[in-house]
Amino acid sequence: MKEPSPSHPITITPHPNRVRVELGGRVIAETWDALELREARYDPVLYIPREDIAADMLVPNPRRTYCPYKGEAFYFDVAAGRETRAAAWSYENPFPAVAQIRGHVAFYPDRVDIIEA
Repeated sequence: MKEPSPSHPITITPHPNRVRVELGGRVIAETWDALELREARYDPVLYIPREDIAADMLVPNPRRTYCPYKGEAFYFDVAAGRETRAAAWSYENPFPAVAQIRGHVAFYPDRVDIIEA
């Protein structure tokens, strides 16, 4: 497990706008409570609380990856009219430095339609 540092910063802040995730014209998620995770030089990632996601549209995918800063990522296919494989992920037991993202799910913006208002 690695800790964020000045050479690899990670910040998590409340996202100021409403976020809606759609696929195939169907709303997958909508929230005013997204968290924005910024990590080093990567693009920001929006994490949406599970309670703001249509859970019946997330199908567990067997894919797993490991991040030395966040822990093990679990993936989901999104089924909304059409299925998009491994379009979302979560850290079920994130490391303490990023514990705020527990209970949240992130979506790949190129696999769904993300609308910020």
